[in-house]
Amino acid sequence: METITSNRQVELDGLTEVESMDMKALSPKYRRLNIQISFAFWGGFAAIIALVLLQPFFDLPTFFNEHAWIAISVLLFLMIWSVIYHYFADPKKKYAIREHDIHFQTGWIFQKRTSQPIMRIQHIEIERGPIERKAGLATLQVFSAGGANHTFEIPGLVHEKAIELRQFILDHKDVREDG
Repeated sequence: METITSNRQVELDGLTEVESMDMKALSPKYRRLNIQISFAFWGGFAAIIALVLLQPFFDLPTFFNEHAWIAISVLLFLMIWSVIYHYFADPKKKYAIREHDIHFQTGWIFQKRTSQPIMRIQHIEIERGPIERKAGLATLQVFSAGGANHTFEIPGLVHEKAIELRQFILDHKDVREDG
């Protein structure tokens, strides 16, 4: 059994700063897509309620007539908030891949940076829903060893870039493990 004989303190002055990394922005299509989805989702709900309220075919309960405009106002507020959020927050989402690790930064008001050593990556998936496929985008999901869910994901990548990043990580992981 091996015993630990020293536990020296690491000098922080010589370490590479994560904050000084050159972070890459996501595709501009990602923000536009999220804004369009926000308009369609929240605006669609508000429009459905307005159409039901204004339809001439049958009388609605008094409760619905009194509170429908409040619901429409709340849905329109949520739509505006969602659009503003995506307008300002999506450009703050960035990623970087270095020799030994991968990083993803997110957050408009509260910023968060997730880092994952490449050696600890179990597998990587590229996810594309129908809307992402139509826009030519993809989400790169990174799974770490021992976790059932993905450690983090990088959304809004151009599909070809997601494939390139996935292949780089897989090739680099193999080289690091074998060499």
